[in-house]
Amino acid sequence: MTDATKIDPSRPEPDSKAKPPRSRFLPLGHLRVLDISQVMAGPFCGMLLGDMGADVIKVEPPGSGDQTRRAMGFRLKGSDSLGFINMNRNKRSIVLNLKTEAGREVFYQLVGTADVLIENYRPGVTARLGIDYATLKTINPRLIYASISGFGQTGPWSQRPGFDLIAQAMGGIMSITGNPDGPPAKSGVPVADIGCALFALYAILSAYIGRLETGEGQHIDASLFEAAIAFAVWDISEFWGTGKVPQKLGTANRMSAPYQAVRASDDYFVMGANNDKLWRSLCELINRPDLLEDSRFASIADRLANRVALIEELEKTLSTRPAEHWVEQMLGVGIPAGPIYDYAQALDNDHARHRNIIMEIDHPVEGKVRSIGFPVKLSGTPQQFRMPPPLLGAHTEEILAELGVGTDAMEKLRTGGAFAP
Repeated sequence: MTDATKIDPSRPEPDSKAKPPRSRFLPLGHLRVLDISQVMAGPFCGMLLGDMGADVIKVEPPGSGDQTRRAMGFRLKGSDSLGFINMNRNKRSIVLNLKTEAGREVFYQLVGTADVLIENYRPGVTARLGIDYATLKTINPRLIYASISGFGQTGPWSQRPGFDLIAQAMGGIMSITGNPDGPPAKSGVPVADIGCALFALYAILSAYIGRLETGEGQHIDASLFEAAIAFAVWDISEFWGTGKVPQKLGTANRMSAPYQAVRASDDYFVMGANNDKLWRSLCELINRPDLLEDSRFASIADRLANRVALIEELEKTLSTRPAEHWVEQMLGVGIPAGPIYDYAQALDNDHARHRNIIMEIDHPVEGKVRSIGFPVKLSGTPQQFRMPPPLLGAHTEEILAELGVGTDAMEKLRTGGAFAP
């Protein structure tokens, strides 16, 4: 430890894990997480830990901070994007230049108080900075260190840039997305990014449970590429089972039919009559007994093999009435069906309001701002909104005070470039 970061002896012994106050018990309230990631997968993972009570300290580069702060091309009142706001609640922010010795010394002190670290540098960068797992576990053997990257920490692709689009392309998702005669298409939402965040979260909690037995932390290696692969259960099963490479099917399903979007008189809607009971109910509902006698549609396998002809036959009848009519009628007899909503409709309906899909949070610059609600509900320890997404470096002095860094040491750190871009 350098003189710049020695704990001021005139200060009382610090509580190295002092936490922001919380109103009710939360199961992760005793954990401290260092989030040194940017953009989506890492920050989303950290936010979910914060929602369950963890003290998440977002360590950001001075000057610019997490690049998502300036993303999306539009602003409200302040400089932070809504994308950043929706992925960084329940965190505190400290700015540290980890390329300087002074910045790293403060960071090492934080590591000594931490349970979890989340990073998404390109593999090899953390070693050059002196913040890799091999280095940090000597400071804190109990540290659970989660690395998120495009293709993992090892292998011939490990040095490739990690982006959701690239993972969707190279992980096979784009090859099966879109209409059969259309150009390559990605999933409309970043499934590799968010999927990787969830897999990393599952690994972090598993490692924490393991640490309760062993007392030791471990290194987690999560990648967007493997997250994309993991979602392809049906498609890879088909490939291994038939030897045929899966192709694009639009909204259809490769395991059953009819199970897709179909055309009504005014719009498309989705429906699924994917077993024999539902198939009979559908034919009865639309008054098409002839389809029950058609040998092309006699079994699930037959309907799947003749899916294009099946949909053509169904749409002859379905196109005579509006989508809303068919959705209501199908739901009435137990056939899964639903309209195709845009986000304005998905967010503004009685069910979304009942489930608190949108919550209003207080922000120090924006005032009241909308945020996506908690995606799962826990009866005994429900997640809490405790802190707004932090302004860049808003908690730097507070966190340093918790480490026992006094006024003189703070000035030396500043002179040493710890907080400078």
